[in-house]
Amino acid sequence: MKMRNLIKLAVLLVFFPVVMLTSCKKDAPEAVNAYVTLKTYMVANTLDLPDLAKNWIVDPKSTNTGGIVDSAAGEIPGYYVFDIRPAADFAIGHIKNAVNVALKDVVTTAANYTDKPICVVCFTGQTAGQAVMALRLSGFANAVVLKWGMAGWNANFKGPWVSNSGHEVSANGNIAVGNANWVTTAAPALQSFDEPIWTSTSTDGAAILKERVQAVLNAGFTPAAATDILAAPASYQIVNYWSEADYLGFGHFDGAYDLPVIALAGDLVKAIDPSKDALVYCYTGQTSSIATFWLNVLGYKTKGIGFGANKLVYDQLKANAKPVYKGPKNYVTVSN
Repeated sequence: MKMRNLIKLAVLLVFFPVVMLTSCKKDAPEAVNAYVTLKTYMVANTLDLPDLAKNWIVDPKSTNTGGIVDSAAGEIPGYYVFDIRPAADFAIGHIKNAVNVALKDVVTTAANYTDKPICVVCFTGQTAGQAVMALRLSGFANAVVLKWGMAGWNANFKGPWVSNSGHEVSANGNIAVGNANWVTTAAPALQSFDEPIWTSTSTDGAAILKERVQAVLNAGFTPAAATDILAAPASYQIVNYWSEADYLGFGHFDGAYDLPVIALAGDLVKAIDPSKDALVYCYTGQTSSIATFWLNVLGYKTKGIGFGANKLVYDQLKANAKPVYKGPKNYVTVSN
């Protein structure tokens, strides 16, 4: 009898850990796709792209003509100005009272500047779009881009836009004219792709958003070169961020999709394949900058095309009163 009981006990000791381990495996929670949690949070908190892309950019007009710039003093008194250019460029010349901030630090720095809205300035207005979308996603709803960046403020800084638009040299801004890869054909049909799949260290929507915003800021900003895309558009997933009328009227990269509205609402964002790199372009490169930052926070792999159609068909845009670079103001700068 004792021997039989000992055998039973031995059997139990062997199988009990196996049963416990099996039970533990069954009880482990399934991995949750953080995209779904983030999407739900953003929709509930009015953080869809069409909501955020309202009144996000300001022209550097003087207060004498209804703008924001005190032209006599060379400052923007109604805003905190965050200049996100490298320190060496900032030292050469900047807007009076501007604060030099690295792109990756804009959100943490903004926590100390809360009693006025923030205006972000860079070289061209494009990198500033990244900063402004980061700020808007982080509770700074009135953050704005200074249109055209320092190239729109003072002639000493006009170089990037002069080299990439037709403002002074027509050839610099009309590289698509006559190119076989710039066409006026109808847009290919939009597809509907699966949502991005990625994980997070958190299961809370607000915490995930904060984590993702900082990750995209840390990644930096490098737009694609229009010349490279024009040479081989079939090699890329390209999204034209215009109306259909402009898509057809001004032309577009051969094979580019026309997606005038990018949004979580209606699953419009699913027209972009998250498994592939995507290039988004607009008139100036500034709107595509805010859009690509938002998309990358959601887990897409996107870049803007630098300087947008100002590099491609400047003369057509100008003739049709679309946004084009028209040169700098003559505001003063300070140095340190």
